[in-house]
Amino acid sequence: MPITKSAKKALRQSLRRRARNLQKMRKLKNLLKEVKNLVTQKKVKEDKSSFPPSLSRGESSAIEEARKLLPRVYKLLDKAAKTGLIKKNTASRKKSRITKLISKSQQ
Repeated sequence: MPITKSAKKALRQSLRRRARNLQKMRKLKNLLKEVKNLVTQKKVKEDKSSFPPSLSRGESSAIEEARKLLPRVYKLLDKAAKTGLIKKNTASRKKSRITKLISKSQQ
């Protein structure tokens, strides 16, 4: 336990920052999972259907939904990198991979 006044304040600050950071990370991870699930949902439907991908309806809507979420993903990743929650290259890598996943599933 902190003894000095400044140590007590530092503890309070770190607890607040930790709570804020955990909330932001949880939000970011949930959004990434949501986009990945939409893309994989499309793949599962594609495997089950006997129609060509262009003729079946449900898959394209899932991909379009994932594409609509992409700007939100970019925004959250950029803000997280800016504030030091994650590193710049990590944000870049995640953006690249999620974009690649969406574009690959559209083909």
